[in-house]
Amino acid sequence: MSAGLVVGSHGHHVVVETATGERVICHARGKKNQCVVGDRVQWQASTDEGTIEKIDKRRNLLYRQDDIRSKQFAANLDQVLFVLAAEPVFSESQLARALISCEAAKIKPIIVLNKADLTVPFDEAMVRLAPYKRMGYEVLGLAIKPKADVDSAQVQAKQIKQDEGARETLMTLLTGKTTFVMGASGVGKSSLINLLLPDADLATREISTALNSGKHTTTTTSWFWLDESKQSAVIDSPGFQEFGLHHVDKMLLAKLMPDFAQYDGQCRFYNCKHLQEPQCAVLANVSEEPVDTAISPSRHAFYARVFEELSQSKF
Repeated sequence: MSAGLVVGSHGHHVVVETATGERVICHARGKKNQCVVGDRVQWQASTDEGTIEKIDKRRNLLYRQDDIRSKQFAANLDQVLFVLAAEPVFSESQLARALISCEAAKIKPIIVLNKADLTVPFDEAMVRLAPYKRMGYEVLGLAIKPKADVDSAQVQAKQIKQDEGARETLMTLLTGKTTFVMGASGVGKSSLINLLLPDADLATREISTALNSGKHTTTTTSWFWLDESKQSAVIDSPGFQEFGLHHVDKMLLAKLMPDFAQYDGQCRFYNCKHLQEPQCAVLANVSEEPVDTAISPSRHAFYARVFEELSQSKF
């Protein structure tokens, strides 16, 4: 058997990169593909393809689980870049759920707010993200546009300067790390990937074609090296709309929300649900005050909804 890294995944097939840099299409042994991009695997060569024999132990796994199915994103990550946009207005519930999933997997999340050139919507979005900054999450503002949106020479020159600054900022965060890039469709995630890797679109299409998933690149999760030494990598993923948390224990939910977690162990009851119990430290600090110690009413309402959702979970 040979060691390899899963760099592309679609359905029953994966693309494995060997120690020499060769990329080979491999099939899962059995009916279901358990591999995800980022997995280190042991594979067996055949005539022109290969078979996955074993998945090496993972450091972590990022995934979501609703009441019907589970969706595994990627494994062995250092951080997640969650991309939002000033327009259209982003879903705070989706963001909060993704952050909880990162916390559960012990993966560092970084929030990127794109379209900083849309001044009013961007400022309004930053106000909505202020509580997350107070919780300790890193929030980064950028203005990345698709190349097709840049027409006149003057606008092009300005955009080139903005892109150079954005790329420098991003590379500072990404160097030496394996980073999963995620976000809903239309937020500029593909533009961000193409800014970092001008040939990323072509490479993704090649992987998609090899995996028989056609040229619709959003169906494939793909790994890209950012440097020749192969110390830094980004993983591009399809856009999504929902983010189920049924894999999270409801009694651990508060520990995965930093504004709630600061009061861990301070309630009267050790198994406090933080919903209506007496002498609950969480409930005592629900306030509209924009301070580090406060939990906003909307955050507590979100917590209550997710807690009820997990209480009904079959998993």
